[in-house]
Amino acid sequence: MQKTATATAATGLLAASLLFAPASSAAPTAPAPFEPAPISWGPCEDESLQEAGAECGMLEVPLDYANPDGEKISLAVSQVKHTVPEDQYQGAMLLNPGGPGGSGLYLATLGESVPHGAGAAYDWVGFDPRGVGSSKPALSCDPNYFAHDRPDYLPTTPEKEQEWLSRTSGYAEACGRTGGALLDHMKTTDSVEDMESIRKALGQEKLNYYGFSYGTYLGQVYGTLHPERLRRVVMDGVVNVEDVWYDANLNQDVAFDRNIKIFFDWVARYDSVYHLGTTGAQVERLYYEQRAKLDAQPAGGEIGSSEWTDLFLSAGYGQTGWDKRAKAFAGWVHHGDWQPLVEIYDASNTPGDDNGFAVYNAVQCTDVQWPQQWGRWRADNWVTHAKAPFETWANAWHNASCLNWPAKAGEPVNVDGGDVEGALLISEELDAATPFPGAIEARKRLPGASLISLPGGTTHSGSLSGNGCVDDRIADYLTTGALPQRKPGDGPDVTCEPLPQPTPEGAATIGPKRTEQPKVLQDALRHWR
Repeated sequence: MQKTATATAATGLLAASLLFAPASSAAPTAPAPFEPAPISWGPCEDESLQEAGAECGMLEVPLDYANPDGEKISLAVSQVKHTVPEDQYQGAMLLNPGGPGGSGLYLATLGESVPHGAGAAYDWVGFDPRGVGSSKPALSCDPNYFAHDRPDYLPTTPEKEQEWLSRTSGYAEACGRTGGALLDHMKTTDSVEDMESIRKALGQEKLNYYGFSYGTYLGQVYGTLHPERLRRVVMDGVVNVEDVWYDANLNQDVAFDRNIKIFFDWVARYDSVYHLGTTGAQVERLYYEQRAKLDAQPAGGEIGSSEWTDLFLSAGYGQTGWDKRAKAFAGWVHHGDWQPLVEIYDASNTPGDDNGFAVYNAVQCTDVQWPQQWGRWRADNWVTHAKAPFETWANAWHNASCLNWPAKAGEPVNVDGGDVEGALLISEELDAATPFPGAIEARKRLPGASLISLPGGTTHSGSLSGNGCVDDRIADYLTTGALPQRKPGDGPDVTCEPLPQPTPEGAATIGPKRTEQPKVLQDALRHWR
């Protein structure tokens, strides 16, 4: 009430002063906040959403929130309603899968993965962010950018370097031709205002929020700009707001190199199954030998050295799919079977559909100005490659369109979560996509937050995957609002054991078998590199 009264008094003083001011000195009037229409819900097209009892709709929002009466775009939204009595209802849980560029419609089914029925008290609301998937318009620049047998990632000659510079600048130019006015309004701050529009359209005074990966950055920015609108918050795989975005990718490179070595060690442990080497070093050597051979002669004419790198990338994200990739590796080495390699690559990179990649660039290239001197990129990436050769140059070219992006970059928000009531942060300490320091930094900036860490865990954004230590605490927090007690210092507040590494079929069991990550998360998270 005091805030409202003060605001009213201030408005009165401003109005009085304007009565005596010359007309030419009047300050420009800020646009009124956008008020969306309620969402008209109907059946969903996707069968998995239909089976979950979801309903779907479109929400019209401004292309530019500075001009709320101007051009509109539409966000695709999904919802699985609460099933508890109304006096137990906890409100809407908005979800974001990360990317940026991940489709979030399917996350509306995630409530069923919360233990002890705790998800039943919420409406689980997924959405495709602006430019993504079923939202309109959906951004696409060059659908065949990830076609088979692309140039080798390693720019070991001036000609190879120029080939990739031409490819990435060509992609940026294609986005300029197809993206239109949307490219100027793809920043994280635009999606934050879309979250506000969804909140209003749902008729919610406050939002509950569950963000994975990039979705944790979106949540931190929302909590800075609209802290009074957040209720219960879960953020898994926490982005380091100090590294947005150039440094974040260099830090990823070192972490992915560490994690692929962990995968190679696992393959060697089961040499009786895969026959690729009895030590991680032997498996690693064979991996790079095959990479060099595929650069000269692609497998099946389709899987060259770059595709080989990409199809193993998800092994650095976590343990789901380790066996599949190891079998494909072995099948190629021992029998020349190349079709499984194509299957894995296509599932991860979606040749013929660049929507996720286009949105990834549109957000990251405009959230903040990337270095504009190629000489700096070259020097930084060769230094990083010397200690982390697995992913460094692949990641560099994945982002190099930011050198020529056809939209103006903004300034990142200075994240301050001091007014956020509370949040549950989750991070595996060997997460490569969002390294652990990001979670520590978020805990510092969110004094009401508690952090669950998983020492030794390599999985990126793996909550609600069957780890009772983590998932039960999520359920408790969503039920009662009580967070684990915050400890002094800058470390985690709770530690949990990560899920065990998988045991391949035909091998002696070493420890308990792990639970696979729910497919809804596997699908949603595949766009984040």
